[in-house]
Amino acid sequence: MSPPLVILVVLLVIALALAAMYNRLVRCRNHCDEAWSNVDTELKRRYDLIPNLVECVRGYAKYERELLEKLTRLREECVANTGSPSSQAASENKLVRTLTALYARVENYPNLKASQNYLQLQEELVNTEDRIQAARRFYNGNVRENNNAVEMFPTNVIASLFGFPRREFFEIEDTRQRQAPSAEL
Repeated sequence: MSPPLVILVVLLVIALALAAMYNRLVRCRNHCDEAWSNVDTELKRRYDLIPNLVECVRGYAKYERELLEKLTRLREECVANTGSPSSQAASENKLVRTLTALYARVENYPNLKASQNYLQLQEELVNTEDRIQAARRFYNGNVRENNNAVEMFPTNVIASLFGFPRREFFEIEDTRQRQAPSAEL
């Protein structure tokens, strides 16, 4: 083999390796964007259910006006927040804490807890929370894969050359109450 041909083959192999690394970074970016879209869809689903929950509780729990207004205000804040995952997580965590407080206060209203409308809304919210958690885990897995590619050699060189950033994880609290089972005898 002639030296120019060897050099050409080596350059071709290097170019293919660089293209493969670039394509991997693009794939990771697109997976993160798609996964974030799934999270966003599930959050919007929760935002759509909250006004129904507020109206249902308002009919039974007239003394909880302040908490219901706070929940409505936080919902609007979350809907308006289209910033980074950490910014949205901060808003979401305030909303989750308020929802948890509402669930705790509902315990004082047996008629509300027995209402078919409330039970159906609560079940729908629990299903939505499960879907949010699943979408969040999927997103965070894609973020982990992206961040590994952006930080590990040799793809970190390509990432820095072409401006592929690290992504933020999306960590939010779970509205489902976690209680230890009681051991009543």
